[in-house]
Amino acid sequence: MTETPSRAGVIIAGGFSTRFQDGDKAVADLDGTPLIGHVADRLEDVTDELVVNCRAEQVDALQDALETRSRTIQVAVDRTPDRGPLAGIATGLEAASAPVAAVVACDMPFVETALLEALFERLEGDGDRETDEHEVRTAAVVPKHPDGWFQTTQAVYRTEPMANACRTALEADEGKILAALDRIEWTVLEPADWKRHATLGSFDSIDTRADLEAARARF
Repeated sequence: MTETPSRAGVIIAGGFSTRFQDGDKAVADLDGTPLIGHVADRLEDVTDELVVNCRAEQVDALQDALETRSRTIQVAVDRTPDRGPLAGIATGLEAASAPVAAVVACDMPFVETALLEALFERLEGDGDRETDEHEVRTAAVVPKHPDGWFQTTQAVYRTEPMANACRTALEADEGKILAALDRIEWTVLEPADWKRHATLGSFDSIDTRADLEAARARF
């Protein structure tokens, strides 16, 4: 009997890489490994299930880019392309069988596993609790950037409630990830807390060719 995974990693790769100029940045080479491969390697350290969300036309290239990974990776294709990361998160979480998942964008090769572990531990430790009106359960833990914004594509979620919240937001024609978070109970991991586990470099993303060259220099 196959054991149900306890933690999933969901990689969001369905964007059109418009700022990258030419080609899909998810498969761009970084130190001999496709960009998405670096993210998969980091997620493998803290999860036991991997899902990649993408558009239909990306499937073959992404599978080729990830074929050397030791773990089977499930591909979750967007129902409708170009609906943004909110739709990608919904699709990826719906494909996962684990009850909790780390969601990371494919262009974040420096994501630090210690941060993901800390986020998982906070989410798994925040069980049901009583309020004045009803019992609630934390369904997401999202790190806050020192500049005040929330890093929603390097965060952890309970798969079912967050997927449902994403779909509800999409049906209401709301495209922001925060619109889904507004529909669930979520916790912010403040900089003072996550900086004990990771550096600000964990949030660095590769948006342009210049970003890729700078990342190559770091390797």
